[in-house]
Amino acid sequence: MRTCNYISAAVASPPPLRQWPGGISWRRSSRLQCSATPTRHGDLDKKGDNRLRQTTGIFQPSIWGDVFLDYSNPAAASSQQQIQMQERVDKLREEVAKMIVSSTTTSSRLHLIDALERLCLDHLFEQEISATLAQIETADVTDWDLGTVALWFCLLRKHRYTVSPDVFVRFKDKEGGFLVDSPKDLLNLYNAAHMRTHGDIILNEAILYSQRRLDTMIPYMEGSLAREIKSALEIPLPRRVRIYEFKYYISAYEKDATVHEKVLQLAKLNSNIMQLHHQHELDIISRWWKDIHIESKLPFVRDRLVECYLWILGVYYEPCYSRGRIILTMITAIVTLLDDTYDSYATPEECELFTKCMESWDSMEAHDLPECMKFGLEKIFDSYGTIENMLHQEEKYRMPYLRQSIKDLVRSYNMEVKMLQAGYIPKSTEEHLKLSMITVGYPILSCASFVGMHDIATKDCFDWVSSVPKMVEALSVILRLVDDLVSYEREQLIPHVASTIDSYMKEHNVSIEIARGQIHVLKEESWKDFNSEWLNRDNNAYGRQVLERLFNLARTAEFMYNKEENFTKCHNLKDTIHSLLLAEPFKVPI
Repeated sequence: MRTCNYISAAVASPPPLRQWPGGISWRRSSRLQCSATPTRHGDLDKKGDNRLRQTTGIFQPSIWGDVFLDYSNPAAASSQQQIQMQERVDKLREEVAKMIVSSTTTSSRLHLIDALERLCLDHLFEQEISATLAQIETADVTDWDLGTVALWFCLLRKHRYTVSPDVFVRFKDKEGGFLVDSPKDLLNLYNAAHMRTHGDIILNEAILYSQRRLDTMIPYMEGSLAREIKSALEIPLPRRVRIYEFKYYISAYEKDATVHEKVLQLAKLNSNIMQLHHQHELDIISRWWKDIHIESKLPFVRDRLVECYLWILGVYYEPCYSRGRIILTMITAIVTLLDDTYDSYATPEECELFTKCMESWDSMEAHDLPECMKFGLEKIFDSYGTIENMLHQEEKYRMPYLRQSIKDLVRSYNMEVKMLQAGYIPKSTEEHLKLSMITVGYPILSCASFVGMHDIATKDCFDWVSSVPKMVEALSVILRLVDDLVSYEREQLIPHVASTIDSYMKEHNVSIEIARGQIHVLKEESWKDFNSEWLNRDNNAYGRQVLERLFNLARTAEFMYNKEENFTKCHNLKDTIHSLLLAEPFKVPI
């Protein structure tokens, strides 16, 4: 069984980045290149062309163009330098591994593991971290301060240990608050409490108390701790996407009084090497996308390839998952195409016919569709063929699961089109979510996130994820609700299927303000559902590395719909994309 406790074998031999990370090999289909003859804009029927003009004004245009086609990274000077980088990484990894096991106190080990996770280095130390957490799970915490207990609790629950929240009881005061004054300890308590499940009453109390105290402190604070508190109040640490902010944390860690120089060097080298891999993957995906979108003028209203890749980078950033990232980005882009086609482009009659073609997996009956939709149908089928060619023979059993999930998706999209035509608002949020948790796209992305993984994703994993288990239900509901909370006003400007907010107002006869508040409460309850399933021992058979993809999908949902529709309003993501994929690499002595 392969693991991700290395950076990559790909940089160990020239030519650089022309092998697949971690020794993955798969046959590239010629279809991945721009092999098809594109349909030109002038070839589209006039009706379809007018629709394209009408719908494209709804969303911001892409700001990236062909930036990542054949992008040349200044760090990729020579294969010899990359070999030296890898050799330096290997040596530093050995030295840091010794630090983990030789730390003299439990507190120092906890803080080192926390730093490694925030620096996105934990995949290099899976065995050492697992062994350490297993040792400290049963530690006597009665003499520890609140901040250390909270960090211990948060790390263990993040790693699927079912530690009890009763460890916080001794910190309660007579007034119902907590015996804590340090902003850092309050922050640790606030973050740890967000690993709560149903029935964790003391964690509910901890969130209310620590949030109220942090809100009063933040106006009088400055510096890195103030930034950390502000970020946590927006999205608590356990729900944040580490790769999106790890470069900032490298800079903050460098200024920290407890900095370990070898950890810092390793973080910078790791960042540089990962950036090379990610740029190369985006180059490959951009070629596939150019064939589908730029040259064919398909009915996309959101040209969001780079944003799709950023989303998937949050699901797995480790170099050994390169193939998985490419496949999942392709599926995410296809889902975006389908969402925009059903939502903003096609007529109800065209949606019905398109759905039938997808269900039969046959384009022969597509003659009544606009040329761009026929081309889109063919390219979806072709892309699935490309994905299948990426898989080893013993992995090809995964494709029927992926095909079935996209059929379920378009069938649900078509049902929403019919609901919109009928002006139907589901009479309850429960009824709404039975359909909209599918159309939000996370059931198919959950399945697709396993397809490109190595042998730890077994057939049992695919049987489980394709049944839309409780964990997938919970993360799908989370995305649906955060999406509805931030997109409601925009969707009122155009004909759009009813939101969960509409259903809640209808069900309870309340105002939009009350409905919004209750949808937020429902989102938090869904996070409890998710955390419960995360800790559920019945899911142990699927492995933490597999389940982590689902946790990361939930995390990316919070990021992409934090306050605004960041995925739709792509300018909001510009700085994050630039930092991860285009910024100057760190200067590190080799």
